[in-house]
Amino acid sequence: MSASIPLPGQHRPHDASTPAVEPSSVVAEVDRLLERLPGRDAPPMELNVQAQILERAHDVLVDALSSVDKS
Repeated sequence: MSASIPLPGQHRPHDASTPAVEPSSVVAEVDRLLERLPGRDAPPMELNVQAQILERAHDVLVDALSSVDKS
């Protein structure tokens, strides 16, 4: 007995009004988020704040990929 493996993006609802993914806007959004992280010589940032920033950047990428999968 084997379970079927869903294709990428299948877990997301499909909507005909889903906008096309613009790669440059995805890159700009991720860059904007990552710029908020401290540099090597900067004082450390709270770990939970770093985690929130990285999680949001991850969500931006996942949303973009699922939109591409659905279109």
